[in-house]
Amino acid sequence: MTIELDRPYSPERHHGHRDVTGGWLRPAVFGAMDGLVSNFALIAGVVGAAGPGRAAVLAGFAGLAAGAFSMAAGEYTSVKSQTDLMRAEIAVERRELARNPEGEQAELAALYRSRGLDADLAQRVAEGLSADPEQALRVHVREELGVDPDDLPSPYVAAASSFGAFAAGALVPLVPFLFGASGMAVAVVLSVLGLFGFGAAVAVMTARPWWLGGLRQLALGVGAAAVTFGLGSLLGVTVS
Repeated sequence: MTIELDRPYSPERHHGHRDVTGGWLRPAVFGAMDGLVSNFALIAGVVGAAGPGRAAVLAGFAGLAAGAFSMAAGEYTSVKSQTDLMRAEIAVERRELARNPEGEQAELAALYRSRGLDADLAQRVAEGLSADPEQALRVHVREELGVDPDDLPSPYVAAASSFGAFAAGALVPLVPFLFGASGMAVAVVLSVLGLFGFGAAVAVMTARPWWLGGLRQLALGVGAAAVTFGLGSLLGVTVS
């Protein structure tokens, strides 16, 4: 019997995934948002206290530089410490595999039994994986520590992402004052657009509604700037 196909056969297309473990997304997102919100709030506070002018520009530059270097140093230290801990635990697993390979193989077989394989199949899978010590190490590390030993986060990538993103975000509310802005109006417009845009972009990257991410970040940023502007206005400090 001949089966007629309504349309030509095409081979199956497998879906792909984005990189979620590279160590750049979190510091980049956090840096951009923090840079925009903190410098917007800082400049608003200075303008509220002393008005626009040289003081606002100096505050904006100081906030950009200090924040970018602080974020980069903090991200580097944080990710480096985390990676060093991971490497230390991987070394522990490597020593255990060398000292007691039979016990580690039995542990692997028990793990696969707990996941639904019958005893015989679990044992054969564990034996096959354990034949190559490096492959066995990768499997044990992924299963026991939940990390990929071949793809540990890079502290340099985290630091560079954080620095660049913070500086870019912090520059948004500062730009109008570099061109002699006489008030907060242009800075507010640019910051509002930047906050909504950053929030929407992150929401799209993480498969959430863009408008919800944009509005949430807009509310947080404007709220922080409004508080600092109000505090600056109440203090009324003259900056010379």
